[in-house]
Amino acid sequence: MDESGAAAAADHFQSFLAWDREDKLREECGVFGIFDHPDASALTVLGLHALQHRGQEAAGIVTFDGDQFHSERRLGLVGEHFTKAPVLESLPGRYSIGHVRYSTQGGTLLRNVQPLFAEYGSGGFALAHNGNLTNARTQRERLVQTGAIFQSTSDTEVVLHLIARSRKQRIVERFIEALLQIEGGYALVCLTNKKLIGARDPLGIRPLMLGKLGDSYVLASETCAFDIIGAEFVREVENGEVVVISKDGLESHRPFPNRPARPCIFEYIYFSRPDSVLGGRCVYDVRKAFGAQLAREAPIDADVVMAVPDSGVPAAIGYAQQSGIPYELGIIRNHYVGRTFIEPEQRIRALGVKLKHNPTPSVVAGKRIILIDDSIVRGTTSMKIVRMMYERGAAEVHMRIACPPIAWPDYYGIDTPDREHLLAANYSLEEMRQKMGCDSLAFLSVEGIYQVMGFDRRDPVQPQFTDHCFTGDYPTRLRDLEGPPPVRQLSLLAEAS
Repeated sequence: MDESGAAAAADHFQSFLAWDREDKLREECGVFGIFDHPDASALTVLGLHALQHRGQEAAGIVTFDGDQFHSERRLGLVGEHFTKAPVLESLPGRYSIGHVRYSTQGGTLLRNVQPLFAEYGSGGFALAHNGNLTNARTQRERLVQTGAIFQSTSDTEVVLHLIARSRKQRIVERFIEALLQIEGGYALVCLTNKKLIGARDPLGIRPLMLGKLGDSYVLASETCAFDIIGAEFVREVENGEVVVISKDGLESHRPFPNRPARPCIFEYIYFSRPDSVLGGRCVYDVRKAFGAQLAREAPIDADVVMAVPDSGVPAAIGYAQQSGIPYELGIIRNHYVGRTFIEPEQRIRALGVKLKHNPTPSVVAGKRIILIDDSIVRGTTSMKIVRMMYERGAAEVHMRIACPPIAWPDYYGIDTPDREHLLAANYSLEEMRQKMGCDSLAFLSVEGIYQVMGFDRRDPVQPQFTDHCFTGDYPTRLRDLEGPPPVRQLSLLAEAS
């Protein structure tokens, strides 16, 4: 297939998958790094496998062998490229970082695949980023006006240029000076000739974990990446902390004023793998507790509880246990639909949700169903699933959503539509119910989320989360949205990391 044919196939493929993305949020990336281990690249591949749910459009690994850096970046899944011997052999060295990526509205381009790499006077510097910088466009325009030449449309590259402009002597000092000029939510993993560096934004919006495998330190977005390689979870990198790992061990820097952490609540609701531990709590247990709280807040008489798989399953189990209504596997998910068709015709794409979800007839027919999902964004997929339940003979369908209504877009590394396309931002609860065609609709309350987490949202002294998608309370300044719209080549919000 020639280049134009491949591009057309990719466009068809993305159109085919679009229906599945309409009603789900998407995390931007996962990061991983390991310092001083003989199997560094292979362990990075395994770590990225564990983090594949955080980004499925591209992956990359950079290693250092004590003399030079080596880089492999590919479009597609980790297992499609990095499990083959020639690729692993091209990544020698005891030091490695890796990245899995989602793009946002813009297309995935190889030049945007991370880790990004720069050669400074002091040596090489590789950088992997999870999150989004809310002043990236502002910084980029300033840098371009003073002569900087950008090689990608990723906001991450701004950090490399800020490091290059620093007049500090040590690379760690230059990196910290760059951090002091960026805003937003981020978790960064960096590799130099002598160091592995991890950094988390001042509010701890995006997660970053510290582990250890023997004498080798490991950094990752989630603890599930430690489990797959047999590493021990040590602790979370704290909000505003920079950890520097070298032959001398680990040192911690805190360049930012001390502030209370505000981690992203969606890590608990949707993004993190259920078997990961976050904030000292197993994500699976938290999601079950969300479901139980939802049952207390929005009970309904019904015959069966079922989940929209896979992300709605823990909350559905919690709802069933709290309500005493049996849980059943009422929807079967085809996990291979995304790999089945390359250039589907319109009549195939029109089948929509049926390509991925199919009801279990004996569970659905004649039953009053409570259908649990983790979130609703646009509502289009939910509408299709409700309709599918009735087509298969459901007597009643009651939708229960294990998070509050999403009424505000995100700018910290989650791919959300503009506010005009968010269902809850434009319709009342009753209007949403009518659009979805279900017998009843209820969401978990914001207060319920905080109650499950053990905090009182109304108490300013108690810990808070980054919950702006529900409340409109953005925890940082959104500087890039304050100025005029960016010109086309600077549309960083469409090409976030």
